[in-house]
Amino acid sequence: MPDSKIYDKAIDIIAKRRFDARINYENNYKNAEEKIPEIIEINRQLANTSLELFNIIKAGGINMDKRIEALKIHNLQAQQMVENLLMQNNFPRDYLNIKYSCNICSDTGFVQNSRCKCLQELISRLSVNMLNSHSQIKLCSFNTFNLDYYRNITSPEGTNCYESMSQILNYCMEYAHRFTLDSKSIFMLGNTGLGKTHLSLSIAEKVIEKGYNVLYDSIINYLRQIEKEHFGRDSTGADTLGLLLDADLIILDDLGSEHDTSFYVSIIYNIINTRLNKGLPTIINTNLTPQEIENKYEARLVSRLFAMYDYLKFMGNDIRHIKKRKGEF
Repeated sequence: MPDSKIYDKAIDIIAKRRFDARINYENNYKNAEEKIPEIIEINRQLANTSLELFNIIKAGGINMDKRIEALKIHNLQAQQMVENLLMQNNFPRDYLNIKYSCNICSDTGFVQNSRCKCLQELISRLSVNMLNSHSQIKLCSFNTFNLDYYRNITSPEGTNCYESMSQILNYCMEYAHRFTLDSKSIFMLGNTGLGKTHLSLSIAEKVIEKGYNVLYDSIINYLRQIEKEHFGRDSTGADTLGLLLDADLIILDDLGSEHDTSFYVSIIYNIINTRLNKGLPTIINTNLTPQEIENKYEARLVSRLFAMYDYLKFMGNDIRHIKKRKGEF
């Protein structure tokens, strides 16, 4: 069940879509009739169709079916005349058709007493936006990711940090540019302050711009909210876990910061495993080393992270310390 406020807001938005479609339709009709007076008489005839059909059925008789068919043909001819007049006067053929945002439910939000897909998607998007509004982290941009902080630094393994981070930046930019629901999941590892959160949130910014639903927050924030909802300490009707399982893309920041409880571990595994089974992409960041991850989590979770995610190893010096020394904060 969605939050009642979100549901009401979604219903209001759907109603406004229908209202706007009707207003646009009426304005188009008025405009067409002012510029093409002939349409008025044709539309008057078409408006009388229901009454004529009723009279034919009421009268009955052996010729009823033929008279109904003749009425249909007459109506089709009249509609064709209207379309021809519209095109002759530089209007689109469908100018006088009412244009709803959703052709399935005609912007009512329901189909045979069940929620239409458009209403479900709107509720989901509003729920995602609401959850993101409480996020502990904020969106970033690729434009503000500065590779200069990695220059002239070599990792303990002898890797050129600038070259390695340049490749990671290019990978993330390309990932965001080409993102689809079939995109791979990403596992970002590295010490604190190396840009994992910045790049994952830069991906989120671009993917959101493309119209996808993206959830982003620290993993502990999500787990605490799910725990409240699970044990009845949240009365809003929110379903954070459901949103995390179904969103187009989720960013789980700072894996490993959560407490070691069986409930939290089971939720993390559920999120990772369910989204993999659904083929939905996930981006996870952690400051833990591969060994610390193996020590903290069960084998089935670790194997999914390292075997089924694209693995990005961040390296360099803590950018926050560098900025502090340079007085850039």
